[in-house]
Amino acid sequence: MTGTILITGAGTGFGKEVALRLAGLGHDVIAGVEVVAQVTAVREAAEERGVRLRVEKLDVTDPDDRANAWAWDVEVLLNNAGISEGGSTVDIPADRLRRQFEVNVFGPVLLTQGFARRMAARRSGRIVFMSSVAGLTVDPFTGAYAASKHAVEAFADALDQELAEFGVTVATINPGPFLTGFNDTMFETWKSWRDDPAQRLFDYTRIAFPHEQFDPEPVYERTVRVLLGEESGYRNLLPSGMENSVRDQMAAQWERLVNDGSRPELVEKAYTIAPATPAGS
Repeated sequence: MTGTILITGAGTGFGKEVALRLAGLGHDVIAGVEVVAQVTAVREAAEERGVRLRVEKLDVTDPDDRANAWAWDVEVLLNNAGISEGGSTVDIPADRLRRQFEVNVFGPVLLTQGFARRMAARRSGRIVFMSSVAGLTVDPFTGAYAASKHAVEAFADALDQELAEFGVTVATINPGPFLTGFNDTMFETWKSWRDDPAQRLFDYTRIAFPHEQFDPEPVYERTVRVLLGEESGYRNLLPSGMENSVRDQMAAQWERLVNDGSRPELVEKAYTIAPATPAGS
């Protein structure tokens, strides 16, 4: 039996479903949620599933919440908490750019520090980062989010090398475009910007997430296996059918030339695709 598993950002999305599935398998799960209001919602979801898990408020950007969490005896940590800020790098307000990194990078890394020390001391443990395909490649209008996930990739890679001799393993999950609402919401964050719309380079009422999206079931399944140590791969990219295209995109950077002044294909697609377009439609 795997020891206690802590999942951050378990109030919604991938984190919530993975927490419920692990609890359903009989594992000791702590579901960390950002706000108190989510505690009741996750408990009710667990009751509906007929499973038991522990739900705790854990805002990864809150130093007090992080300090409280370090008192928990955690064997496996899934850094899943994250937000996505959409928009051109030219337009995103400074406060939203900083918030992107506070939630996706600084909070999780600082939380990990405390748990990693304890894992290293007992010479066992597993740390998993919910990264993204955006940690490996970049699309237009996702620069802030992709930059945060590239940073996550760097920290995860360093930790994997640094913690190896202490018996602690590290892995990443790299979901592509999955239809959970997360990607489409990213392209609506501009609605709460406190800026002058007239100064924006783009009209965000006209653009959407520029990819068809997949059913998230493979992410739930793989994440559970990674957390339970049933997968030996460091990087877990999903859907698996995207792996070759992502490898090609990464390799193509070595031959890339400066742009020729024409609108890129994905920028154009952002103007023509409907939000929440499922793959295969």
